[in-house]
This record gives sequence, structure tokens and C-alpha cells, in this order.
Amino acid sequence: MTPEPGTVRLGDLAAGGVRRRRRPDAGVCSALARSVGVVSLTGLEADFEVRPWLDGCEVKGRFRCEVTQICGVSLEPFSQPLEGDIDLRLLPQGSPNLPAAEEGELEVSLETPDPPETLDGDLIDLDAILAEHLALAVDPFPRRPDAVFSWSQEAGDVSPFAALRNLTKPTQT
Repeated sequence: MTPEPGTVRLGDLAAGGVRRRRRPDAGVCSALARSVGVVSLTGLEADFEVRPWLDGCEVKGRFRCEVTQICGVSLEPFSQPLEGDIDLRLLPQGSPNLPAAEEGELEVSLETPDPPETLDGDLIDLDAILAEHLALAVDPFPRRPDAVFSWSQEAGDVSPFAALRNLTKPTQT
């Protein structure tokens, strides 16, 4: 059985690494745009290199696309390029190389690579990896480069009690 174009079998890496280029069609890009919370996503392209690593694999690559988002300041749509790197290690379930689950504190360092993730089965889903990295690269608070936020405080009493005083003023009848 031949794997889907966006997948690689772990067993196929025994002969060496493989390279894949993914260019999702407009329908997939539209679904991805909805899932990551952008207006649109065009020109998505990703290059992957999948190599054997320990008893699993190492996935490295790069993606690029154009995203249209709504500016958080002006509420107008704007487009900008989006690029990102992919660097991930996967190990099969039951691997002796998986980090032991310890109770207590987890020590995280920005200088060390992320620990390997557990691979479900023997298929490496490059499209799912691309979607995950794309979602992490999208700015959750987008701002157009030329957007300016201007605000001025109104003159007068600005205490929280001023609002209450306005509510309790007697009305003229």
C-alpha cells in the first residue's frame, strides 16, 4: 500500500532520508485559514527533509505563504508574508529513546532542542506538521505596519466614582 503524498512511512527511511515539497490546493488553504484564524492564506509552499534519527525520524523544513488578517487597531484586512522553520523529532511509541515521564518539575531550556514527540503508528503526516507549525507562526494580535492607535483622555473627573455619581444624579422632571 502506497502512502498518501503528504505522508512518509517510518520504514521507508531505512534506505536514507527523503525530501518532499507540499503545495496545498486552494480548498486546503481555505480550510487551513479558517483553522488558524486568518481571513485567507495563499501561495502556501513547504519543503521537508525527513531523515532517520535514532529509532524514529527527524523532520526539518521551511514553509512560506501570504496571509490576510484583520488589523487589531484599524479593523481593516491586510496581507503580509509568513515564513517559518520546521524542526521536529519523532519517535515511535514504546521507544527506549523517549524521555521518561517523571513526576514533579519539568525543566525547560531555550538553548536545548525540544524533546522528541511520540509518533502514532508508522506514518509521518507532513501536512499535519505543516498545519501545526503554521498555526504557531500566525500572529494572534496582528497589526498593520502603518496602523496608529491614537487615544486621548477626556477632561474631567476620571475616577471610578465619577461614573457612579452620574448614575445617581437626580433627573429633572
